[in-house]
Amino acid sequence: MRRPAQHRLGPTAAHGWSHPYTGLAGLAVFYNDGGDPPATPPAGAPAPAAEPPKPGPPPTPAGTFTQEDLDRIAAREKAQGKRSAAKEFAEKHGFNSIEDAEQFIAAARQAEDAKKTEAQKRQEELDRREQELAAREAAAVARERNANRRAVLVGLGATGDDLEDAVALLRVDDDADEQTVADAAAKLKERRPELFGQAAPAPQPAGQMPPAPGGAPAGGPPPRQAPAGKPGDRGREMARLRGKIRDPKAA
Repeated sequence: MRRPAQHRLGPTAAHGWSHPYTGLAGLAVFYNDGGDPPATPPAGAPAPAAEPPKPGPPPTPAGTFTQEDLDRIAAREKAQGKRSAAKEFAEKHGFNSIEDAEQFIAAARQAEDAKKTEAQKRQEELDRREQELAAREAAAVARERNANRRAVLVGLGATGDDLEDAVALLRVDDDADEQTVADAAAKLKERRPELFGQAAPAPQPAGQMPPAPGGAPAGGPPPRQAPAGKPGDRGREMARLRGKIRDPKAA
């Protein structure tokens, strides 16, 4: 605000400096001048411009649906249809609500499971008894088979510990008949006569040949037999047969 220019009427002194406003009038002017104008602050850096808003999804036109909306509507309608069908089923079978039907079905299933469990227990017990019976029958058959074989070996002369060894050495099938067992026992007796109360043949020295049929040592001629009569008996017998010597018994 500019200071009002109020000039004093009349001549002014030209010497030196003098305040233009003096007296009461000057005070009034000085009071109303408003003072010095405020200093203008320095201009700062310009503020950054605000980013423009990002474009949002385009507005959905009225009367159209997205795929998510369609899926949600289809799922809701499907659930409603199931519940309506379940309610109709419950009412048709005499239930007041779906919950009553669910409780009845759950109780029936529990009873069926309990009945099935009891049947399984009975079946397991029956199977166990059948297995025990089969095991007892197999043991009885094995005892009878062992007794028959022991009887055959005892008949051939095996007793005591030799009998046990003979039973262990007898090799026949479990389903072999009596004749097969008897033949196998006879062959065992030939191989191991000491098990049946017979002396085992003495082992021959290594490298020695078996004796000749005449009793001579192996590899040598048979021994000469000693004459049964006196010397000359054979010649006299031949002469007698030829008629050269008369038989004393005939005279």
